[in-house]
Amino acid sequence: MRDQSYTIVFTVDQSPEVVFDAINNVRGWWTESMQGGSEKLNDEFEVHFGEVHYSKQKLIEVIPGKKVVWFVTDSKLNFVKDKNEWTGTQIVFEITEYGSKTEVRFTHVGLTPQYECYGACSSAWCGYINHSLNSLIATGKGQPTEKEEVSF
Repeated sequence: MRDQSYTIVFTVDQSPEVVFDAINNVRGWWTESMQGGSEKLNDEFEVHFGEVHYSKQKLIEVIPGKKVVWFVTDSKLNFVKDKNEWTGTQIVFEITEYGSKTEVRFTHVGLTPQYECYGACSSAWCGYINHSLNSLIATGKGQPTEKEEVSF
């Protein structure tokens, strides 16, 4: 059986190092409501999207210019029955150089069609990865969610 975890692949003209730096700039492409570190092994950070989504990630694999893996240690998704659906999943960024191009493969390992949040979460990831992260890599400017004050 093939893995049904949500995956997006795109190619850019920038180097693997530029891609790697952009991925680690979580505030620059995902959300400005981020606290903690997101650049080196064992860093931990939390993100908030209003009262709808909270998650805490730990960097468990960091290979400069090649790969970044976040392990979701805690989550609270207030729009689904099982509010902890993301807890225990992994968010993987694989970077591969092909000549003058760089391929980015994003996989949210464990986010599968069986999860209640799959539709909403995959749609959100599509926007953040295909548009915001891609834009940050290509132009230096992403479209992250603006900073929000929340009490989760």
